[in-house]
Amino acid sequence: MSGSIIVAAVVIAYMAFMLFIGWYSKHMISGNADFMVAGRRLGPILMAGTLAATEIGGGSSLGVVQQGMGKYGISAAWYVIAMGFAFVILTFLAPKFRASTVKTVPEYFRRRYGRLPGIITAIVMFLPLIGLTAGQMIASAVILSTMMGISFKVSVIAICVIVTIYSVMGGLWSVTLTDFVQVFFIVFGMAVALPYALNLAGGWDNVVANVPAESLDLFSGYSVIDVIALTVMYITTFTVGQEAVSRYYAARDGRTAQKGSVMAAIINFIYGFIPATLGVIVLALINMGIFDATQFQSVGSRYALPVLAVAAMPPLVCGILFAGVISATMSSASSDLLGAGSIFANDIYRQYIKTEATDEEVMKVAKIVMVLAGLLSLLVALFNTSSIITILMFSFSLRAAGAFFPYVIGLYWKGASLAGTMASLIAGTIVVVYLEQFTHGVIFGIKFGQPILPGLVVSFIAFIIFSKLMPPKEKTTELAYDEHES
Repeated sequence: MSGSIIVAAVVIAYMAFMLFIGWYSKHMISGNADFMVAGRRLGPILMAGTLAATEIGGGSSLGVVQQGMGKYGISAAWYVIAMGFAFVILTFLAPKFRASTVKTVPEYFRRRYGRLPGIITAIVMFLPLIGLTAGQMIASAVILSTMMGISFKVSVIAICVIVTIYSVMGGLWSVTLTDFVQVFFIVFGMAVALPYALNLAGGWDNVVANVPAESLDLFSGYSVIDVIALTVMYITTFTVGQEAVSRYYAARDGRTAQKGSVMAAIINFIYGFIPATLGVIVLALINMGIFDATQFQSVGSRYALPVLAVAAMPPLVCGILFAGVISATMSSASSDLLGAGSIFANDIYRQYIKTEATDEEVMKVAKIVMVLAGLLSLLVALFNTSSIITILMFSFSLRAAGAFFPYVIGLYWKGASLAGTMASLIAGTIVVVYLEQFTHGVIFGIKFGQPILPGLVVSFIAFIIFSKLMPPKEKTTELAYDEHES
């Protein structure tokens, strides 16, 4: 059997196993809470696996390899390690997330502050999840087509069909179980690549001798300020991002949520250095003349890892690595897909379209929206309507800038009010839009790499001032009763 056939067989078997898990998980669904938050029964190991897999995507694997072989060197690891810092900090909030007994972030806003913040956050958080789903599926298809040598159209159809089917069949249960398998493939596949890459380079000493000294400097690409900014960005997006915080909602209890968060952080700390080191090794191989830089021109330096894998690894190991890299984006896509379906069904359909909808009807609507989101991703990819993705992805920055402080402070401060929340949502949105569209991240001559940071500052000030000026009628952190709570 030729090497390419073995690689293809491993990848196909992996995808078939994902579909099997989706079918198996279908039998674990008995209601809406099972579908959206896995019946709030996740243990720490499953929670850690799904948290890590959701946030370790294409950027955390192929993207970090690319950064490692470029100006960032080994410091590219901070892109992933900063996620671990965020998970550690979220450990302190984890019990509060779990105790709120909500299914979605907009549900928290609705029950804490009222219907207006509820629908605003539902819309603001629904749109970027559609964009993220499309982006991740497209990334998965590009990876699959590049690695397997098949057409992009065939790849994108295969990815969209597989991710949509297993996500729709089992909801968060299937997403969690597939994530658990996927995080193993991601970490194991990349780790196994290291010794083969080092062997091709003739050992670590040869690598060191053939790369610039700054490539081995932990702060050559990312400064301390950059790491802090990344960590803040991750904290805010993980907190209000349905694809991440739903894992805390799904934990068995608060203590389990904390353990899962810490374990996810450890996975990120370990994993971060693997793709960065592989990037440095690829740079050394180019400088040694073993690789020709023109090898990457046809597929782009982002796909340096597949080139390395084909040159250095046996077909079976290469197949495992390819499955791992593809799974990195598939796991993120499935979480985004489920988040979009959950928010639309729970916070738009049930609240504004059919208020008397049963749990069964809500779950069906969530599945329909997930299928539609999958089809939209397919259309965007096939017809190259990148402008749609650009518009949807722009809203990604908006969801965290205005919503973070009303959510987190509202868990603890009885004085948090509707007026403060609306002021925060509006002010954070205006600042991010202004920076993104008009000044390209520059305020008073200062360049902000992440427009969300000044957005957070302004939203915090607005939230506190308006909550003080227009306090709530009843000072409490308790959420309003929801007859659908489960």
